[in-house]
Amino acid sequence: MKNILLTGAFQYSKEQKQCIVDLGFNIDFQQYEKDIVENSEKYDAVICNGLFLYNDIKKFTNLKYIQLTSAGYDRIPMDYIKEKDISIYNARGVYSIPMAEWAVMSALELYKSSRYFFKNQSKRIWQKKRDIRELYNKKVAVIGCGSIGTEIAKRFKAFGCKIIGIDITPPKSKNYDKYIVTDQMDTVLSCVDIIVLSVPITDKTYHMLNINSFSKMKDDAILINLSRGGVVDESALMEALKKKKIYGAALDVFEEEPLNPYSELWDLDNVIITPHNSFVGDGNSERMFDVMINNLKGVIS
Repeated sequence: MKNILLTGAFQYSKEQKQCIVDLGFNIDFQQYEKDIVENSEKYDAVICNGLFLYNDIKKFTNLKYIQLTSAGYDRIPMDYIKEKDISIYNARGVYSIPMAEWAVMSALELYKSSRYFFKNQSKRIWQKKRDIRELYNKKVAVIGCGSIGTEIAKRFKAFGCKIIGIDITPPKSKNYDKYIVTDQMDTVLSCVDIIVLSVPITDKTYHMLNINSFSKMKDDAILINLSRGGVVDESALMEALKKKKIYGAALDVFEEEPLNPYSELWDLDNVIITPHNSFVGDGNSERMFDVMINNLKGVIS
């Protein structure tokens, strides 16, 4: 029997825990990842999110398998994991659907001036607005064409948008009308209407959108960021929004989270803010557990 540590990063039902036991695992459960794991050397496998931000992975001397409940790898010591040849899996595909829906919703909120009408509704004001925009035929640049980016492309494509995929390798999905290598991203910034960021945070993607990028964008372009806050130079974005160099932004992630309550971003009418919440959906639990079980079966075999 192999020993596996489960954390409160995922809420397991009794039936789900039994499925893991049936695969041949002894289960220990620790609700809070900030707590120190006792007898960490006994675990062959761990399913977690930020456990190794608070626990030294080097103490898990028998560890052979890690399943993350997050899509990103930025909260774990990847160099050590590669050095020790530990198998690691992320939550690929689990959160793509709700995040893609959030991206489309945000674009529509900005284009359809939903905040304007919401404010008027609260005051019982009947007033039309004539500068409403359509998604149809807009050019959408999806930067990062992985699972999340492809779900985003699929949904904007359904609205009749033209989709430009931007990544280090060409996407395989037919939902992209055009492909641009990441290094040439600046060549299309001046012609796209919507830019959606779905890239991981790395040394190469840090501040990939900066003051130079915003100067190239159309003044009626919108930015949607649901990747990581550090991908955007927040101070440069702030200036672009305040000076109306771009039409608006929908932001689910920020360079520092929670977003400082004194940040000027809160007060800008052309900004939609959500608290790193775009990944939430009622289908996540089922998708996440399917990923866990399929990957664990591979470990056992």
